[in-house]
Amino acid sequence: MLKVGLTGGVASGKSTVAGLLAAHGAAVRDADAVVAELYRPGAPGAVAVRELFGPAVLAPGRGVDRRLLAGVVLTDAGARERLEAAVHPLVRAQLRVWLGETARRASTPRVAVVEAALLVETGFYREFDRLVVVVAPDARRRTWARAEGWSAEKVERVMAAQTADSVREVAADYVLRNDAGLADLALGVDRLWALLLEDASALDAGAALVPRQALALL
Repeated sequence: MLKVGLTGGVASGKSTVAGLLAAHGAAVRDADAVVAELYRPGAPGAVAVRELFGPAVLAPGRGVDRRLLAGVVLTDAGARERLEAAVHPLVRAQLRVWLGETARRASTPRVAVVEAALLVETGFYREFDRLVVVVAPDARRRTWARAEGWSAEKVERVMAAQTADSVREVAADYVLRNDAGLADLALGVDRLWALLLEDASALDAGAALVPRQALALL
């Protein structure tokens, strides 16, 4: 089973790519969904957040209110670093469990994809066979994020807190440029899927994967 990391900046279109890969047959896990599970009442992430920031960032049910938490960490780099140091190891552990369980399925998928925003920043991308990076122009990302209901201030803060696309591309095996519409993006994913299947076949045969250097698919 080929393990693929999928990343990109906020509103770059990585969730759309994840959905297209799932339609091709990939097993897909969203790291943000893992965070949501960890932030439920009594879950390890909620406990860690309470220890760091107190009850003010908890919802009435005692789970984490992610809106309130974002209000704290997006304006305080030190707070954001403490949060990431506490929560990211929990997320990575859950994703490793999922990858292991997926590989042991009776009908194992050829490709398993983890979608996560901070794969490069945390170094977690090194645990995957391939890294796919989705990039999009900042203006488009702002438009898409605003369409999802984000305030202009939140968009700018999140974009400023994330690493640049150029840094992600240095680590990437494959790059999808999401700047020409959904139809073109889907074509890029079609090409990506064919290459990932080639990679999976190479692993099945015991061969080393051919090194890629940010191969652009669009």
